[in-house]
Amino acid sequence: MEAEAALIRAVAPEAAVGISGATADGARAAVDALLRGGAEALLSFGLAAGLDPVLRPGAVLVPAHVRLPDGRRLAADPGLVAWLGGGRPDIVTDDLLHSDAVIVTAGRKGACFRRTGCAGLDMESGFVAAGAVAAGVPFTVLRVVCDPAGRTLPPAAVLALRPDGGIGLGGILASVLRRPAQIPALIALGRDAARARAAARRVLGTLFAPAG
Repeated sequence: MEAEAALIRAVAPEAAVGISGATADGARAAVDALLRGGAEALLSFGLAAGLDPVLRPGAVLVPAHVRLPDGRRLAADPGLVAWLGGGRPDIVTDDLLHSDAVIVTAGRKGACFRRTGCAGLDMESGFVAAGAVAAGVPFTVLRVVCDPAGRTLPPAAVLALRPDGGIGLGGILASVLRRPAQIPALIALGRDAARARAAARRVLGTLFAPAG
């Protein structure tokens, strides 16, 4: 999403950034464009859903492996994992699960966790990992938990995702007008998204701090 890309651009303006818009086609296209542009390594960056119930919003995930829907586990580059803080007690390196669909309910998140043991879930890292492996370039993942395992997303949260990476305010407003009872859940989600973005800024600020 654009809001996530802005976090990277603020600290690494020279980096090539691809935006998926939380769609499979968008993620594939973004990875292909980065590789065609000569990227020598790929980073899957942004927010994620929590699957491990102990993880709260703001938990930082630097998984050692990305697990694909078919069960394959693709290993992130160990050197890049270490650079992102893998091995520190405040960094979670358990596997990340890729999903081609939005996982909305707490029940489905729990089922994913029981089936895979993965710490979190997103909709882009599988394409980044598979594309990098096919191209023979290293990859890593930096994700921050936004919605925890025990939360079911309100309907408007899913409608907020636009394929161009922006926020669909019209869809959100229409959903809220139809179902105003979801407003408290949206407020909680917005608060936790802000917490997750702040955690991402802290990590990026450390990684890209000016020398000296």
